[in-house]
Order: sequence, then C-alpha cells, then structure tokens
Amino acid sequence: MAHEGHDHHHADHDHHHHHGHAQSAVGCWVITCSDSRTAATDEGGPVAKKLLIAAGHTLLGSELVKDEPAAIVHALEHALEHGARCVIFTGGTGVGRRDVTVETLEAKFDKQLDGFGELFRSLSFQEIGTKAWLSRATAGVIHGALVFVVPGSPKAVELAVTKLIVPELEHAVREMLR
Repeated sequence: MAHEGHDHHHADHDHHHHHGHAQSAVGCWVITCSDSRTAATDEGGPVAKKLLIAAGHTLLGSELVKDEPAAIVHALEHALEHGARCVIFTGGTGVGRRDVTVETLEAKFDKQLDGFGELFRSLSFQEIGTKAWLSRATAGVIHGALVFVVPGSPKAVELAVTKLIVPELEHAVREMLR
C-alpha cells in the first residue's frame, strides 16, 4: 500500500513539472511586525521572501511595520489591495505586552485555521522544546487571502514556510476560492 502511494506522489510531482510553476504561482506579501527591527536588521522577513520565491510563488510586496494594531491592519489592507492571496506576518506572536499581531489579525479572520498553529507548535517543540508553547502562531482566511502569523526568528519562519505553508499553498488557495 505504502509503495503505491509513493508512486502516486511521483506522478503528481511530474504533473506539476509539465505545467510549470507559472499558472499555479500564488501572489504573496510578507509583513514584518516589530518595534525594534529595521529593514537592515529584519531577519525573518527576508527568509520568508527567499523561500516563497524559491518555491515558484510571486512576491507582490513586503513591508516592515510597528507592532501596533493600526499599522498591522493598514499593512494587511495594502497587501489585499495588491491582490495577495497569501500574506505572511512575522513577529508579534509572543506573550509580551507589545505582541499584538495575533489579536489584531484574529479579530479579522473570516475563518480560523487552527491546524496551522497546532502543527507549527508541534514541529517547533521538536526543535526548541517546551518554549514552543509560548508561540501564538496562527492562520486564517481574510477576504479571500490566507493570512499566516509566525514568530520573527529566521528558524521559525523557515519552519513555517518550508514545512507547512509551501507544501499546501496552491491547494489551499484553490479550495478557498471555490
């Protein structure tokens, strides 16, 4: 049985290669939320951008904003206006008083995708141990876009994008738009 499934996966994989990435590329937007980082010191944002592009997706834009509700909502609206179907926020997911990214965006979710945060913390636990439960990483759908909120550390961003977001992004967008 397992062997059959393995073959099927390869067939699927080849299928994608024949069509190329162009028609299944998802328009993405990356937003770094931080009070302390500048474009020069932002580490998580560039990792997300690099990995999305490497996976064949289109980077429509990116921003660095203060960890403040008004700035976060404005950046989200900007991404949606530009047609982004995948918006990744990095930063502001901890338990600090200034960490407001999660509350701000969850209030806007049309649908919450609990599985993203659950899997992210489960995978994080394997890498960083019990500190993983301090992360409030989350995801949801807002006005026809998948919105992901991940910690700002490069390792956390890499984990979220490579292990969780990229493998399902095209499929998730198709499902969402049906």
